[in-house]
Amino acid sequence: MMAGVQLQQLAYFVAVADARHFTRAAELSHVSQPSLSQQIRSLERELGAELFHRSRSGTTLTDAGQALLPLARRILADADSARRAVAETVQLRRGRVRFGAPPSLCASLVPQVLRAYRARHPGVDLQLTEGGSRDLVRDLEAGQLDLALVITPGSAAPAPLAVTPLLHEDLVLVSAEPLPRRRPRIAELRGRDLVMFREGYDVRETTLAACRAAGFEPSYAVEGGEMDAVLAAVRAGLGPAVVPGMVAASAALPSTPFAPPGLGRTIALAHGRDLPLTRAADAFRGTLLAYLREAERTDTLPPGTRLLPSP
Repeated sequence: MMAGVQLQQLAYFVAVADARHFTRAAELSHVSQPSLSQQIRSLERELGAELFHRSRSGTTLTDAGQALLPLARRILADADSARRAVAETVQLRRGRVRFGAPPSLCASLVPQVLRAYRARHPGVDLQLTEGGSRDLVRDLEAGQLDLALVITPGSAAPAPLAVTPLLHEDLVLVSAEPLPRRRPRIAELRGRDLVMFREGYDVRETTLAACRAAGFEPSYAVEGGEMDAVLAAVRAGLGPAVVPGMVAASAALPSTPFAPPGLGRTIALAHGRDLPLTRAADAFRGTLLAYLREAERTDTLPPGTRLLPSP
C-alpha cells in the first residue's frame, strides 16, 4: 500500500465516491461528517492531489480520484481477504499440519488420529510423511515437519527437538512356521537367519542392539526391506523377523513376544523446541493425546502397547 496512506482513509474515500455526498457517506460509514472530511483532506495531502470536486449540488471525482478509485477498491478487498484468512486460521477453519510417523504407526494408530482431527477441523490441510525415525528427526530439524511420532532412545532427538514419550510397544517375533508356546529369549536368535529391515528403521537398530547385548551378531536370510517386504519375506518362509507388536497383530502370521525383560520401544511425539507450534499443529497434538487417553480408558489401544505416564 502507498506509504502514509491508511486503510480507513481509503474506505472513506470509496464511501464518498459511491455516495457522491460527504454527509451521506459519513452517515453510511457511521462517523461524523467533520471527521470524514478531515480524513479525506489528509489523504489528498498525502497524495498531493485533490480527489473530489466539491459543490452544493454534489461531489464528483477529479481525474486523480478516478485513477485512485479502482486501486482503492482492490486494496480494501485485499485487506478484507487478509483479515478473513487470518481469522479462519486462528479459528482453525484453515491451516496446515505436516505430520510424520514410521510405517508401522501409519498402518495402525495414525489413521484413527487423522480421522478424529479431520472431523473437528475439516478445513485444515493434513500432510503425512512416512519414514524411519532417523529420517523424521532430520525433517523436523530442517523445519519440513511440524510434528512427528518417533522412536526413542534409539533415535533420541537432539537438542533442537522437544520429545514427549507416549507409548511403550512390545517388539515380537513373527514366523511362517508355528512358534513354541513358551516365549523365546533374544539369545535363541543366534544362528537363525533373520529377515531384517533396511538401515534407518529403528526396529533394526533395536534388534541389533539386543543381539549384541546377548553376545552375538545376527545373520540374515535377507535384509534391506521396508515393512511390507519384510512381512512378505517372512510369509515366503525365508525366516523369522522382529517386528512391532502393532504390525504383528494385523499380519496374519504366528507371533510371540520375547521372554522377560522382553524387547520393546518407546513411541514419542517430537517437534521443534525453538519455534512454537502453529494453532493447527497444537490442535493436532491435543487430538492425538486425547485419542490415546480415550483408547486407554476403553481398552482399545493398539495391540502390544501401553500408555506411558504423563511427564
